Amino acid sequence: MGQEVFARQENHLKGERSLYLRQHSRNPVDWYPWGVDAFEKAVAEDKPIFLSIGYSACHWCHVMARDSFEDEEAASLLNRSFISIKVDREERPEIDGIYMAACQLMTGSGGWPLTMITTPDLRPFFAGTFIPKRGVGTSGGLIDILNAVDSQWKSSRRRMLDNAEEATKALFEFAERSRVGTVSEELADTARDQLNSAFDDEHGGFEIAPKFPSPHRILFLLEQYRRTGEDRCLSIATRTLTSMRNSGLYDHVGFGFHRYSTDARWHLPHFEKMLYDQAMQLMAYSRAFSVTSDPAFKQTAEEIRAYVLRDLTSPEGAFYSAEGADSDGEEGRFYVWTLDEVTSALEAMDLEVFCSAFDITKDGNFREEASGRRTGRNVLDMKKGPAKLASELGQSENEIANSLSNSLARLFDVRERRTRPDRDDKILADWNGLMIAALASAGGLLGSKEMIDEAAKAEALVEKRMVIGDRLMHRSAGEEVGVEGLLDDYAALALGQLELHRSTSDPHYLDLASRLAHSMITHFWDESNGGFFQAADDAQFLIVRSKEAYDGAIPSGNSLAAMVFALLAEMKKEPSAKKWGLDTVAAFAEDVNANPAAHCFMISAYERLRALPF
Repeated sequence: MGQEVFARQENHLKGERSLYLRQHSRNPVDWYPWGVDAFEKAVAEDKPIFLSIGYSACHWCHVMARDSFEDEEAASLLNRSFISIKVDREERPEIDGIYMAACQLMTGSGGWPLTMITTPDLRPFFAGTFIPKRGVGTSGGLIDILNAVDSQWKSSRRRMLDNAEEATKALFEFAERSRVGTVSEELADTARDQLNSAFDDEHGGFEIAPKFPSPHRILFLLEQYRRTGEDRCLSIATRTLTSMRNSGLYDHVGFGFHRYSTDARWHLPHFEKMLYDQAMQLMAYSRAFSVTSDPAFKQTAEEIRAYVLRDLTSPEGAFYSAEGADSDGEEGRFYVWTLDEVTSALEAMDLEVFCSAFDITKDGNFREEASGRRTGRNVLDMKKGPAKLASELGQSENEIANSLSNSLARLFDVRERRTRPDRDDKILADWNGLMIAALASAGGLLGSKEMIDEAAKAEALVEKRMVIGDRLMHRSAGEEVGVEGLLDDYAALALGQLELHRSTSDPHYLDLASRLAHSMITHFWDESNGGFFQAADDAQFLIVRSKEAYDGAIPSGNSLAAMVFALLAEMKKEPSAKKWGLDTVAAFAEDVNANPAAHCFMISAYERLRALPF
């Protein structure tokens, strides 16, 4: 009992810089961070490792924590029979990438929280995502699974070891497989056709549900419109941007985008806000303004920037990682409104306009994702714009627009008195690189020297604190810098430096980007099959080195690297940079040819490389 009390007060996560790890530092589970202490203890005590991977803004990670990791029964079982390790997927994406791939190979799906059980030498034999403490129907709960694993580990381990060997072999074969080939010259045409077929004509976007923003696809379509003049590319891009901007995915009160929508209409989001989404959306909306001159796109870009500067920027000028979804123990509570709350906050003359615009009702305008019940709360999802409201209410569009603006400003003041979601204040080189690139690019497109200056200030801090010789660190938190840089860090920061060079003509940024590109080649290039590994050649404690080109929520490290080489080749007129870019694309030719729409950023880089006259 004494040991359990001690663990509840102070487990091995105390003093960690990751907010996600600190959030679990007082769990009764005797968590260890990823590292040699945990691995040696697992070997010495001959216990399997219970590996839990998540991130601070993850709603279901917090649900599993409350359900199981704060529970004495589950903690007692974990402490007795397992060595438990917590990993922040944002702090250690290379670890998450390996075990997420394992989960997908073993179960056919993935997600967070990611729940793995491995041998003491880190080979996985069980995989899952969110697991409730108690089972539902025929599905076993966490307690059932842990008891079964414990029993089999002690009595019939051979099968587990065989499963671990098989899973590790599959991971290695997947990571090491050759995808080299000849890249189709019709890649861009095929990607356009695929996006056109997948486009949701009613709501915008490319999925049914859940629906993710995928701004890199919008950037691809805007570039294709510029190259080909194909109106459908512009229409898909602008309709999607407009739908997202007006929807519940956007924070109309405080600005910025939530991570994704749980439904096809962009209505009900998961409410976490990620720095990388703000960066990619800023790129997309500023680029759309440069193509269309639509003031709504410029306004959205400026509001994203305002949100980031206000809520995600350190005193020194670098950018924090995220804000969570939960406050007061409830997802989205900071962002949603009851009719009574809106009525109390607004003047009578503004109330009708606001409730009509945002469909505010007594019962609430959404149903809970899990229970399907109405809660009386409302997401701010603009169903009617000023023009339609002006016609319905007999007011001018300017009067309607001013009323909505005043109401949103009033609700901002009211909301600031609420309990805020946790802010994850770690500074990541890759996500900062994307935001630096976004601000530098948007500054040029929107004619904002302030944006360019903000990008330069952040770059100077990251460069000073996180670039060490020819190497780059991944994470800075407080005064501590840690975690060896990954491919995404080098490529994203180099992209930011190249966009700063484009905006300022300062050769310093071009030289820095060239140095990072050289380090990528030295430490990450796969000499056997081409392309770049995610982790460097001197990375430790990884059962495989993974390598990916698929563009997910943000472009992959290899897609970013290909774009960096394309821009270096353009700016320095270097044939060698062009060759590295083309070789990077060719290393994934089989994957890209098979599904072009899943590799839009890489195809954009390929198109730039092909267009070079040398």
